[in-house]
Amino acid sequence: MGTMASPPTWPGAKAYNGRTDGWAGDVVELVKYEGLPIGSAAPAFSLPAVDGKTYSLASFKDKPVLAVAFWCNHCPYVQGWEDRTIAVQRDYAGKGVQFVMINANDEQSYPEDDFANMVERAKRKGYNFPYLRDESQKVAEAYGAVCTPDFFVFDSTRKLRYRGKLDDSKDSKSVKKQVMREVLDAILAGKQPPSTFVPPMGCSIKWKTDHWQ
Repeated sequence: MGTMASPPTWPGAKAYNGRTDGWAGDVVELVKYEGLPIGSAAPAFSLPAVDGKTYSLASFKDKPVLAVAFWCNHCPYVQGWEDRTIAVQRDYAGKGVQFVMINANDEQSYPEDDFANMVERAKRKGYNFPYLRDESQKVAEAYGAVCTPDFFVFDSTRKLRYRGKLDDSKDSKSVKKQVMREVLDAILAGKQPPSTFVPPMGCSIKWKTDHWQ
């Protein structure tokens, strides 16, 4: 066996089991910004989806807003925000907003995140957005994703305008601020979003043991 590589340590990440390295099933909150800077162009991707198609940025060229989220099947934080994300996509689809979910987790360590389970979950939950598989983990690396879920919202020129949570609570009953809806409303109106960064929080990205070698 090869030597286990060290995944990135995010200086701005708060890990609730005292770790920021992503090997365990830890919970991470990015309290200080790291990753793709606000205002940056969306990194390119070309990834297979659960519907049998391959999607790239060009697939959504007619959409005025593109929200890319790093996602998975097993994480309770994804599951906590799942129905609300489906609802936001439903409510904003007619306005040209497109959500795209990307699962980059290592399926060897987390078999429940493999492609077959992605297909099953998308069907069972009625996903109304593409669900893509980043097997190489290169797309997650390019975006600087740290956890699931981790949302990146781009305007019509595909410049990053917002990074972070869908709203302010994993518990739907405790939501006080509809962060994503406010961001989308502002971008669609050609205005500056009221927030550009609300620390994403969730299960750390499950990097392959040799990814950072």
